Amino acid sequence: MRFQLPAGAAYILQTLEAAGWEACLVGGCVRDLLRGTEPQDWDICTSASPEQTLSCFRTRGQRVLETGIQHGTVTVFAEGEAFEVTTYRTEGPYSDSRHPDFVHFVPELELDLARRDFTMNAIAIDLAGKLRDPFGGSEDIRRGVIRCAGDPERRFREDGLRIMRALRFAASLGYTIEEQTAKALRSCRAMLKQVSAERINRELCRLITGPGAGAVLREYPEVLWEFWPQLETLRHRERSGLNGWERTVRAVEEVTIEAPLKLAALLHDVGGSGCQSAAPEESAGTADVMLRSLRFGNASRKRIVTLIEHYYAPLSLREEELRRPLSRLEPEAFYQLLELRRADIAAQPQGLSEARLEELEQIRSMAERIIAEGQCLTLGDLEINGRDVIAAGIPSGPEVGRILNALLDRVLSGYVPNEREALLKMLPQIPCPAMGGEGREGAALALPPRGLNPLGTRNF
Repeated sequence: MRFQLPAGAAYILQTLEAAGWEACLVGGCVRDLLRGTEPQDWDICTSASPEQTLSCFRTRGQRVLETGIQHGTVTVFAEGEAFEVTTYRTEGPYSDSRHPDFVHFVPELELDLARRDFTMNAIAIDLAGKLRDPFGGSEDIRRGVIRCAGDPERRFREDGLRIMRALRFAASLGYTIEEQTAKALRSCRAMLKQVSAERINRELCRLITGPGAGAVLREYPEVLWEFWPQLETLRHRERSGLNGWERTVRAVEEVTIEAPLKLAALLHDVGGSGCQSAAPEESAGTADVMLRSLRFGNASRKRIVTLIEHYYAPLSLREEELRRPLSRLEPEAFYQLLELRRADIAAQPQGLSEARLEELEQIRSMAERIIAEGQCLTLGDLEINGRDVIAAGIPSGPEVGRILNALLDRVLSGYVPNEREALLKMLPQIPCPAMGGEGREGAALALPPRGLNPLGTRNF
């Protein structure tokens, strides 16, 4: 097999072989080479012990780090890149369901390959292009099959994360999971309770953004229910003639490939009980708990929860009504909301979506125009500021912000234009408890009720 190597990886293989050791590329990089895709990482395994590897490169002036020497791994820097070099090894039991209790360094490559998770990752190739493939991984790659190397139940009980890795590979590569591997995956899924939230998080995000995510979610929903049991209630619901889980999966398939959007589509209807759908605020609260349980970062968690809160918020083609959701959400979040709404509509049975999708595009066009025109959407856009409010006689403090928000509310609803003179004229009419509860001219003006306001437009 002919392939192109980074100069640093080639140097390491050549150096180890010249010193009398066996050395091969192994794992994901070999899998990617056989698939015809560019590897992201280049892992190297060798018959040299960790100490022999260290000595081999240090005597040549290379920088080497003892990154995982107790498990046989050192990091060698060559040609400006870092490469992990690991000694052939076998492993003891996994008491913590993640790390082996101990490792044994061995001279034979095949013994090392036998400890790996899937056949497609249990392939090695040397510098001359010779494949070492004792489990038939190259044939499984050709057929698009994910199969455990050795006994599948043993592989999954060694490290429960391999369950999520199998699903992630199926989703990202579009492969199917071999029957016995699938059976063991299901029977061992409770092992996920012993896997750290952070590790599940990483695999879930890669799974859900894979092109085959929909097929995996349909085939293995019970795996996700193991760590997010709140999702299981969806299978008891029905919307637009579809089972709630199927409707959710379709929305996940339809939405653009961004992890926050995929997760918002997946979680938008969680909460509630039995056949009863949850209110948006309840779904948002439940989703927040679920995301926290997998240690999602604050920024991504808050964005997902915000999108779920507004998932079914009414959107109007009336400009004065559209300004309000644009004000609540920054433009990026608003466009993400539109993408979620598009995906949700597209997930419905055919014939129900054409008119709504067309209306959604009109809403997007109007929103783009509102933003492009620089219309007032935030406090920072108002033509007056806190200094103007204080100059009008309002004491400095929280009341200044409340009054500015009241003015913004009137501008958004179309009750007053965002013009300095108009806003200053409106200012005395805002109720102000700090000034005795009334506007400074005694004619406090509350936000106009829903209906037509003095400008002839309808309030949101």
